[in-house]
Amino acid sequence: MTRRDEILKLIVEEFIKTHQPVASKTLLETYRLEVCSATIRSEMNSLEADGYIEKPHTSGGRIPTTAGYRYYVEHLSQGSVDEQAKNALQTVLGEKRKSIEEVMESSCKVLSEMTNLASAVLGQGTSEERLVSVQLIPLSKTTASAIFVTDGGYVENKTFVLDETPGIEAVQKAVGLLDERLRGTPVGELGAKMEAMKSILVDYLLGQEMIYDFLYSALAALSGSRGSVYGADALLSQPEFQDPEAMKELMKALAHPDGLENRLSKLSKRKIGGIDVSIGHGAKNEMSILSTDVKVPGSNAVSLTLLGPTRMDYNKALATLRYFAEQLDSYFNQKGDSEAWTKQSRKKQPTPAKESPSTRKTNSSGKRKAEAPKGRGKASRKD
Repeated sequence: MTRRDEILKLIVEEFIKTHQPVASKTLLETYRLEVCSATIRSEMNSLEADGYIEKPHTSGGRIPTTAGYRYYVEHLSQGSVDEQAKNALQTVLGEKRKSIEEVMESSCKVLSEMTNLASAVLGQGTSEERLVSVQLIPLSKTTASAIFVTDGGYVENKTFVLDETPGIEAVQKAVGLLDERLRGTPVGELGAKMEAMKSILVDYLLGQEMIYDFLYSALAALSGSRGSVYGADALLSQPEFQDPEAMKELMKALAHPDGLENRLSKLSKRKIGGIDVSIGHGAKNEMSILSTDVKVPGSNAVSLTLLGPTRMDYNKALATLRYFAEQLDSYFNQKGDSEAWTKQSRKKQPTPAKESPSTRKTNSSGKRKAEAPKGRGKASRKD
């Protein structure tokens, strides 16, 4: 790489490690560069003029801008997966007869631990799924579980307590009507169809609208978020998130996986080695998100995601995420009988009807090639 590239690379990596502005003296003494301090300062001035680094104070060192991080990730980063991460994942994959959800959950927890970032598994949308079954399973004279199943293998269940009125028989009749009228309906249309049936369902339930509302909420959950976030506490100690505004932005992203999924679909991303990379967003450009797809039985793909500060260790994060995605993809798809996976429900509830896999569409992201930091043209510091 050029001397200019080398200096940018060292500034990024030193700042990632220390969270302190990097001065020319630090580079010279720490990395024993074979140039004088004046030459380093000249290159740093050039990088600053082009928008790849900036000076946070009137004096002292420089820190990378979002443009600098992007160029670093696209052209200068090099990483490999350490053996500890490999062994931890292989231990998870070596445990026999786990459901898809259990494998993904365990893998995400390991991924978060190995990278010190928050990890998430997000569904790629439910627009292609249809309802295949609604059943009521009595648990006692006063309790029952309503179970809803989609053709994508997703199961939602709600357990509730009944008074003497309307009783199990009346609820069973109402659920039977739902099964008859809604079977085959796309999940996105379930709410409207059930609303249209409200008067007759409430009659079946002897006027008990509370039970109708209960059943409606279960149907609504089918088209809601399928995401889960792990390792959020790993980010709370990061300096970037000590600011109240930044903390609020982070907690909003982590607390609502559906919101995180929507955020991902709207962000400007660059595809790097099969991974969508979004650097520097949030209230103060304090967050970055890395995401890639994993094919699982019963759907086209789910998104395996890492979220952390813009000052994350991209070398480690990119390499580890890529390795996990490749291993999980191979693990799920080398199985000859994918139906063995889809028969195990997310909620570990008995499957009341046969299920068939569906195909979910995934959003494609645009690619944009970064320009090398050459010349004196001002680079944009924002997305």
